[in-house]
Amino acid sequence: MNQRATTAIIADDEPLLRHHLNRALSDAWPELDVAALAENGQVALDLIEKHQPDIAFLDIRMPEMDGITLAKRLAQLSNAPTVVFITAYDEYAVQAFEANAVDYLLKPLDDKRLDRCIDKLKQKLEHDKPESSPDLQSLLSQIQQLTATEKAPSYLSWIKAVRGDDIHLVAVSDVLYLKAEDKYVTVMTNTSGKREEFLLRTSLRELLSQLDPDKFWQIHRSTVVNVASIEKVKKDFTGKMSVLIEGDKLPVSRAMQSQFTSLY
Repeated sequence: MNQRATTAIIADDEPLLRHHLNRALSDAWPELDVAALAENGQVALDLIEKHQPDIAFLDIRMPEMDGITLAKRLAQLSNAPTVVFITAYDEYAVQAFEANAVDYLLKPLDDKRLDRCIDKLKQKLEHDKPESSPDLQSLLSQIQQLTATEKAPSYLSWIKAVRGDDIHLVAVSDVLYLKAEDKYVTVMTNTSGKREEFLLRTSLRELLSQLDPDKFWQIHRSTVVNVASIEKVKKDFTGKMSVLIEGDKLPVSRAMQSQFTSLY
């Protein structure tokens, strides 16, 4: 009798991260069947109840329902999946994860770290029942307390930008990408299907420190992109990589290509 394939779901509100992890798992663990991808915690819960996967890769911070709350809900299931947390907030998470022997992945994803995670998952699934443990419950409570009490990073929601003689308030969510040019930063936006260009009288470095690193990635010393706006990541025969955003081709420096490596 053939053994049932190991199954998983991936839950993360970043489309590129979901694709990235799905592709990386396919390369590193071909036998794993990723049954579904979810863009928020509520969708993930519905998919987990439907597919009953062995493993759930959960981003800690998601809309609708965050990863910690979702994990608490999963812990109540009779056949709870093994949880792997995805986080960019290693300052409070890593020590707690390691102390509780629960695995995690840090953003941006690292191939070696993913390989170690897969090895641990295979060992756990081979020797343990995929059910909630006191250690997991303790971890969830600990992380939830830390996230509630620790001041969340404050990132820009609006950018004060110039076009002609006028000053505009540009919603950060409308930004496609930012590009440093001479003493200015060009801001390309799309608001309700209308593309516009603005200027900022600030350095790209200073601006980058005020943007959410989960949503804005620096792909070149002069370019920062809104991850949600990326349509494609392309690599030519010479190994040069670029991202496409609404028809604009933006080069990725070799130093920054590691963010996209697992896509290939």
